[in-house]
Order: sequence, then C-alpha cells, then structure tokens
Amino acid sequence: MKILYAIQGTGNGHVSRAREVIPTLKRFADVDVFLSGGNSNLELPFEVNYKSKGLSFDYGKSGSLSYFNTLRKLQPTRIWREIRDFPIQQYDLVLNDFECISAYAAKLRGVPCMSFSHQASLLSKQAPRPSGFHLLGETILSHYAPADYAVGLHFQRYDDSIFTPIIRKEIRQLNPIKLGHYTVYLPAVGNQEILNMLTQIPDVRWEVFSRNNRYTYMEKNVCIRPIQNDMFIHSLSTCRGLLTSAGFEAPAEALFLDKKLFVIPIGGQYEQACNAAALNELGVSSGNFGDASLLQDLQNWVTKPQTISVNFPDITNDLVEQIVFDQAPFFVPGLAAGW
Repeated sequence: MKILYAIQGTGNGHVSRAREVIPTLKRFADVDVFLSGGNSNLELPFEVNYKSKGLSFDYGKSGSLSYFNTLRKLQPTRIWREIRDFPIQQYDLVLNDFECISAYAAKLRGVPCMSFSHQASLLSKQAPRPSGFHLLGETILSHYAPADYAVGLHFQRYDDSIFTPIIRKEIRQLNPIKLGHYTVYLPAVGNQEILNMLTQIPDVRWEVFSRNNRYTYMEKNVCIRPIQNDMFIHSLSTCRGLLTSAGFEAPAEALFLDKKLFVIPIGGQYEQACNAAALNELGVSSGNFGDASLLQDLQNWVTKPQTISVNFPDITNDLVEQIVFDQAPFFVPGLAAGW
C-alpha cells in the first residue's frame, strides 16, 4: 500500500505529531511525505518528498490571526496549479493532517483521502464549541481539507471517530518534576508584548520560547529563548505550569505531564476558541490577549493549585494499523459530498 502523508506546516503541532506517526506508519506501508506551509520551527527527521508554500495562516504580534497578511500571501493561481499537477494518482490513500492541496488533488482525481488531525475531531458536533454562531470558522473547518474519512484527535473521546492525543515518545519517557519556573509558548504574540505582561508578575520566573528569536536573553524575571525542541521539552518537563496558545499538542502534553495550564486562544482562529471551550470543561483556565482582566487572571493562576486528571494511553501503533488495514469504521457518509 502506498500512502501520502500530507502535513500542514503552520505551527509546530502538526509537525510534532508527524514525527511520531510517520515512523510507525512506515512499518505498515510505503509512505511519501508532503509538507505544506513553512511556519514550523521543528525539523522532520526523515525525507520530505514534496514541499509547497501551501495555504497557510499568518499570525501578527498582538495575539491574533492576521487576515490581511494571510490574504496578501494567498496565490490562488499557484494553489490551483499545484492541485491540478500533483501526482496524486500514484497513491492508494492520502493521510491528511489539515493540508489543503493534497486534499483537493485527491478529490479531483478520486483518490481516497482520510482526514487525520485534531481539526477532524471538530467535524463532529459532539466536540465542544464556544458560545455563539461562528459561520466563518465552521466553514473553514469543513471546507479547508475535504476528505472521505475522518479520524479526529481531541482531549476526550467525544465521538466514536475521535481519539485521545498522540503523545510523542520524548514526552512519554520523561520523569517530570516541578521546579520554580513557568514555560511560555505564545507564537502569535510579539516578544515585547509578552515582556510587558509577564514582568508585571515579578515573583515568577518565566521561560518564554519565541519564534521571533535566534538567541537567549533575560529581561528582569523573563528569559526569552529561541524555539529548540530539546530545550523546550526540558523546560516543560521541569516547569510548574505552561502558559500557551490554545493549540492542541502543547496543552495535551502539559496535561499528560500533570502541569498547570493556562491558554490564550489566538484571536480570530476558531479552532483555538473550540479548544479553549473544551479545556475550560476540563477545568483549565483561559483568557484573551488584550483583556483588562488577563493580568489578574494570570496572577491568580500562578498562586492556585490545579488538579486535572487525564488518560492519554499510547494508541499510535494500534490506531495507525487500524487506519491502514481497516478504513471502513472511520467512513463519514456525506463528508466529502457537496464541496
């Protein structure tokens, strides 16, 4: 069986999951890798057969998605050409982690496509949502990467086609301890904006991992570091808690390691609003960048205990084997219709 594993390269979460899944997948099938987008700070430790600029979301420095920069970088002619010309017909299955070019190429040529991502879990109405009506967000989730099948990953098993997070071996093998610092990863917030906020909580030592930095420096009680995988894992393993955006992988790893967690959803990114809603149900604190109450909420968070019990078993091998040899249980009638 020949499989194309297609990865959305915006942010580190998709790439982090691929580093865990692809070596397992290669035990069962012939696998090629397609990386779309280029905002990840993590490297893939195996050959990438295809690369594309893809269709990626762009973040500003004020905690929100930059619609202007995202639209400015949109190149519909290039994207259509890549969809049309991609050699998709040589594959028996596309395993798609929220990547649009391979998804539409598969639809165009009639190649089976399975959505295998956290975003796929949000196709189920059982997954938590923020209050209110969010037409644009729901439309993007449903149409960005169409598929015939859906395997979703979420903080809980809200539906039959939703599974608990894939926690990478580097995290599972840790023996976490709690030292005095808090780890910070807020990729949509600029360094100065982070410093302005965290230096106002002087009794806490913060270790900030920034996509905007190439070197380490200190300002008062805040250490700004470049994103480096081993350094981040060490910081997370030894921290008292994690302050991060409301993505999926980093919060899941923090919960697995029994760390306190506070999330700040990236403004304008509906998936993160959904994640924050799900985490709130578990008892995780959240806030929005720019809110007048955020500083006080963070001060309260660092002084109060947090006890959240999760069960994230190691499902990678069994789930990958089931995907390769028995796709039928994950078929979603009508999922790929009407695009």
